[in-house]
Amino acid sequence: MNVDVLISYFPRYAEAFLLTLRIGWLGILLSAAIGIVSAFTMYFKLPVLSRIAGAYVEIFRNTPLLVQLFFVYFGMPKLGFAISAETCGIVGVGLLGGSYMSEALRSSLNAVPASQAESAEALGMTHFQAFWLVIFPEALVLSVPAVVANVIFLLKETSVFSAISLMDLMFTAKDLIGLYYDTTEALFMLVVFYIIMLVPVSAAGSALERKARHKMFGE
Repeated sequence: MNVDVLISYFPRYAEAFLLTLRIGWLGILLSAAIGIVSAFTMYFKLPVLSRIAGAYVEIFRNTPLLVQLFFVYFGMPKLGFAISAETCGIVGVGLLGGSYMSEALRSSLNAVPASQAESAEALGMTHFQAFWLVIFPEALVLSVPAVVANVIFLLKETSVFSAISLMDLMFTAKDLIGLYYDTTEALFMLVVFYIIMLVPVSAAGSALERKARHKMFGE
């Protein structure tokens, strides 16, 4: 392990790290928005829209992110919708993550006992108030473990961005290996930066899960 090589590689990895982090988190925010809309659509069984949302979830949960990125990046321009590689990465993560977030929230909404809504309405709440003040907050708490797992999964999936020529962490590692053949150092830096990206999220997620369990069960 050559320390001088590690030091010389650091600026390139730092730049790639920031790019990966920015695209990953923007994609996660998009996935959260898509997931909430899709979950509500299926939970309330809205005519036609619920079927569309269900089809979306099945398609995107059962196709790899790499295939989705290729379709958006190389396929959409043929339809007259050319987008940048960075936007493609955000959209790709958002669409894939939205399908998982949707299922996490929908299952949590269904897990809230019907008696909760009945009790709220018995106290004088409208159906709308019962949902937003009782059912939805409880569902959010129940969905925390699944949402945290999805966030970590999506951040790891950013490793395929190199396929659409984004200078992310994986692209940087492969580029440096191809140029200088310092395989050990390049892969070591790759692992280090992914650990830097994922360990804080995992730790924050574990703390959030403990807080959610305490809120729900007093553990």
